[in-house]
Amino acid sequence: MKLILAIIEDELAFEVAKALSEKGVRSTKLSSSGGFLKKGNTTLLIGIEKARTEETVEEIRRVCQGAQRDPDSDNEFLANIFILPITDYMQI
Repeated sequence: MKLILAIIEDELAFEVAKALSEKGVRSTKLSSSGGFLKKGNTTLLIGIEKARTEETVEEIRRVCQGAQRDPDSDNEFLANIFILPITDYMQI
């Protein structure tokens, strides 16, 4: 199992979460801010089977690449993605 942390510009967060949901991928949305994207952003926490990791990242990439970029934006990237291994998982 993997944990994908996707830090996405606020304007794209809903579109990304919706696209993932349509693929059967559930996510937890956290409002966040920080130095990566220099303005309000959203962090999606996505627990996913190892075999579906690349498919999930590709869906995030597809939505972000299809977005209209703000020509005045200082941000070079629309998303930062971290993929972490999960050794244990439980529901209580």
